[in-house]
Amino acid sequence: MSVADLELGVTKLTRPQIARRAAELIPDGSFVNLGIGIPTLAANVMPAGKDVVLHSENGILGVGPTPPEAERDRDLINASKDYVTLLPGGSYCVHSDAFAMIRGGHLDLALLGAFEVAGNGDLANWTTGDRRFPPGVGGAMDLAVGAKAIWVLTDHTTKKGEPKIVNACKYPLTAKGVVKRIFTDLALIDLTEDGLLVREMVPGLTIDALQAVTEPKLALAEDWQELAAA
Repeated sequence: MSVADLELGVTKLTRPQIARRAAELIPDGSFVNLGIGIPTLAANVMPAGKDVVLHSENGILGVGPTPPEAERDRDLINASKDYVTLLPGGSYCVHSDAFAMIRGGHLDLALLGAFEVAGNGDLANWTTGDRRFPPGVGGAMDLAVGAKAIWVLTDHTTKKGEPKIVNACKYPLTAKGVVKRIFTDLALIDLTEDGLLVREMVPGLTIDALQAVTEPKLALAEDWQELAAA
């Protein structure tokens, strides 16, 4: 348990567990892009029997989990340069066609990482302005406005313990008002017309403790439940 966990008095979800919770809630029949970072882990923890097609903007439909090391193919990688597999019925396409799917509104959902998410749904996930880390626009801006829904998967705070869910993004925006749901290592939060609604929290966490590491005002859903680690 980390120092941050001890301060909150709870055990945070691991990154694969964050990805797993998001994967569980993807509606069957969805075409879904997995962004760089925690979202790519969803391919490895997809619940058995889940009927979704995973898309990678470098030209794959039907992305499967990471293969064993002995079966890795240098020509079969996702947009994060991670080794992947191709599920039965999957296919490859030219990069431009993969982006045509995004820009044409054919993706039901994009799971994206974030540096910051504002309470109004603004997303900042392509640069922090730190010259030591080159910006990574990639497909982020296309996905943020092209997918029908955006879910963010991220740690709740930075490594310094600062909130990543903020009143207003200080980093350059990827897109305005697009985020509908946030999955973190502490909670599941919906962005609604009335503000941020906490649907789930890890065991032992209180709404006051969660508010202390979140800038926008939080409301707790009447039917909230514990965010159990799968």
